[in-house]
Amino acid sequence: MTAITIRDVPDDTVNALKVRAAQAGKSLQAYALDLLSREAAKPTLAEMAARLERETRTELSTTDILDAIEDGRNRR
Repeated sequence: MTAITIRDVPDDTVNALKVRAAQAGKSLQAYALDLLSREAAKPTLAEMAARLERETRTELSTTDILDAIEDGRNRR
């Protein structure tokens, strides 16, 4: 694994993270790693848009849709 160093972290930020880590029963390192891992696992808006584009594509034409509507009406 790779080590990451974050410089110039404000004291109030470090203190808040230490408190949250303690409340979660974790070391600051383990808590920060969990935060980074969760953030990295979340898709970006661009990734979500690309996924939506892939999953919502259709090969249906307007004629196909109108034919399906007409078939439904005829079955009543």
